[in-house]
Amino acid sequence: MEKFERDLRESRFSELMNKHFAASSIPKGIHCLSLRLTDEYSSNAHARKQLPPPELLPLLSNNSYHHFILSTDNILAASVVVTSTVQSSLKPEKIVFHVITDKKTYAGMHSWFALNPVSPAIVEVKGVHQFDWLTRENVPVLEAVENQNGIRDYYHGNHIAGANLSDTTPRRFASKLQARSPKYISLLNHLRIYIPELFPNLDKVVFLDDDVVIQRDLSPLWEINLGGKINGAVETCKGDDEWVMSKHFRNYFNFSHPLIAKHLDPDECAWAYGMNIFDLRAWRKTKIRETYHSWLKENLKSNLTMWKLGTLPPALIAFKGHLHPIDQSWHMLGLGYQSNTNIESVKKAAVIHYNGQSKPWLQIGFEHLRPFWTKYVNYSNDFIRNCHILES
Repeated sequence: MEKFERDLRESRFSELMNKHFAASSIPKGIHCLSLRLTDEYSSNAHARKQLPPPELLPLLSNNSYHHFILSTDNILAASVVVTSTVQSSLKPEKIVFHVITDKKTYAGMHSWFALNPVSPAIVEVKGVHQFDWLTRENVPVLEAVENQNGIRDYYHGNHIAGANLSDTTPRRFASKLQARSPKYISLLNHLRIYIPELFPNLDKVVFLDDDVVIQRDLSPLWEINLGGKINGAVETCKGDDEWVMSKHFRNYFNFSHPLIAKHLDPDECAWAYGMNIFDLRAWRKTKIRETYHSWLKENLKSNLTMWKLGTLPPALIAFKGHLHPIDQSWHMLGLGYQSNTNIESVKKAAVIHYNGQSKPWLQIGFEHLRPFWTKYVNYSNDFIRNCHILES
């Protein structure tokens, strides 16, 4: 009996490890899509046409429009976010999308939106290399994160070496694995903290993660009075779903660390990244970016002992006192790790978020939740078909 339980436990840890590698890999179809679209950019003038056309360029900084910002290197995911937003909008002609990607994906991303316009909405595609402000002098912490060997080993090394599996639970082990996703040292993942500098002429924007689907018109978000606050977001400690909506600061920070214990309250309510309304005018009057950087530095100096998981913890600190809670119906989380998500609740949510490992474009995505995402993929598109990205 004891051997059976030990084998069962080891099998569970092995399953979690395999899932981690599956979640961290790029599916062949999505890799193919990026390569083919990049090739198209070099050979097809239509794929290189200016986005948006010259006569519409002034609208990129026109604050009477609804500006969305999306930062990603996943072309298929970006297409779903943009398409679902436009199709769900009552005023698509008022939408401007600013899609930011990395240098290697820029040509393919540009090709996709040049060849698949979402008119009457406007789309601009920019690579991080095209922002003059994004110099190493302005993002020194990220350079440290990228270059420090210990940090790279943490995110890219052997995730099971030295781990004492007898001292942990599968749930805790899964959480540690997720915290080691290489995306957490990606500049694209940290870009949201630089939005006021990257878009100096914009007053108010909605930031979207690439693993969301928009199911309702989002234009009312611009009418929400943030009451002088900077970040409109859904709080994640006050929902019916205890698995997803029970997150306080204690879930993200190590309160045995003296700096954390001194400055933070373990019972403070957390909030969600992934669909945020940002008042950029108010933001520019604060030290949010500097606070974010200083705490990142402290965590690096303490060898990542203050927190383990990505960009949300330093943001929870940096935006302290600057949050305006919005109604939970705007943003439903957990579709990437909560298999028994309530389907009726999914249907009613304005934005559904596949945060977690089980992304809808991966084989490990939950079958019953994937159709809410796949309905916005154009499977008749030649590039999609030729890369054998098939509806499951």
